[in-house]
Amino acid sequence: MQLKNGDFCPLIKKECVGLKCAWMTRVQGFDTNTGNQVDEYQCAVAWMPLLLIENSGQQRQTGAAVESFRNEMVKANETSQKVLLASLGYQPQQTQPELLEAKQTLKAKTVKPKTLRSK
Repeated sequence: MQLKNGDFCPLIKKECVGLKCAWMTRVQGFDTNTGNQVDEYQCAVAWMPLLLIENSGQQRQTGAAVESFRNEMVKANETSQKVLLASLGYQPQQTQPELLEAKQTLKAKTVKPKTLRSK
């Protein structure tokens, strides 16, 4: 069921004056939900929910792009460090997975001392 928007304006408390209103706004673009082209005039207040949803989607995409870029920079930095160290003739004694394994082994062997209780 399609609902029709009303014509009552809560700002002036009477029927909408249409294009005479300074808040009547034209929005052009694509509806991200349907993919249909949008080219409509409507009150700026009525556009706010749609534009807020679109803004949230854009922020999510930006966050994902930044995270992906960060991950690529970390990989590139690690490679650059290995190349630099190799060019200096430095050979690491332990690789990263071996260090992590050694750390876990130490944690597993750590025993807390027993405390004495006084009676």
